[in-house]
Amino acid sequence: MAMEEPGQLQRALIDATAGAFAGAISRTVTSPLDVIKIRFQVQLEPTFTRALVRGNIGESSKYTGMLQATKDIFREEGLPGFWRGNVPALLMVMPYTAIQFTVLHKLKTFAAGSSKSENHIHLSPYLSYVSGALAGCAATVGSYPFDLLRTILASQGEPKAWNRHRFSNTSLTNIDDSLSSFQLFVCGLAAGTCAKLVCHPLDVVKKRFQIRGLQRHPKYGERVEHYRNMLDALRRIFQAEGWAGLYKGIVPSTIKAAPAGAVTFVAYEFTSDWLESILT
Repeated sequence: MAMEEPGQLQRALIDATAGAFAGAISRTVTSPLDVIKIRFQVQLEPTFTRALVRGNIGESSKYTGMLQATKDIFREEGLPGFWRGNVPALLMVMPYTAIQFTVLHKLKTFAAGSSKSENHIHLSPYLSYVSGALAGCAATVGSYPFDLLRTILASQGEPKAWNRHRFSNTSLTNIDDSLSSFQLFVCGLAAGTCAKLVCHPLDVVKKRFQIRGLQRHPKYGERVEHYRNMLDALRRIFQAEGWAGLYKGIVPSTIKAAPAGAVTFVAYEFTSDWLESILT
């Protein structure tokens, strides 16, 4: 056992470092799409009653389409607006992907009885899925505080109501070494897209919980009401906004998921291979 410890620690270091680096690159590259997605997810559409009270029957939502939202954010906030909240986003995603890849490798090592990646590809889809799910849970718990801060900062525009100074998601399958960079890119693209399509309603609910009761400038919509629990939130969003409400921001989310997953896969593999070459 004593002879295996250095190898295990080295593998964990490689997985954590490569995962953090891959996550940072992916998050920074796709930040503009993430900001647009969050703006849609937390936007409550004006109802006839609210418009009547305000004396503006023709009131419309702040953001009505992806292109319009992009133009508005750029006009009002400039390029920095598309990277609003990126610092806490990096603080979130770097430990997230570091924990995710490290725990994933450990779980698959346990399931396969071997630490060699070539043996992990023979695991059943069920074991791979369970390993990925548990790794994702561990990563989410470890990085959630930064996800909360990122959502709050990214959900508001100008003028700001909050700033940093007021504060004191699918199994990743093992990739065969013989796969090309293009194949890695396609695998990441497919995995990211499928995961987002399935999980998007829960992401909308999470974002609503994260900013409920948050004071924002009125032009960005009403305050998000309090929900009793996840099922209550799903039910009330569906009743008030229909399926469209549960899939708000799905277009930028899907567009973002594809390159984000692809970049993460490729960056992780390259970084992992590089670290292995200099540490072994």
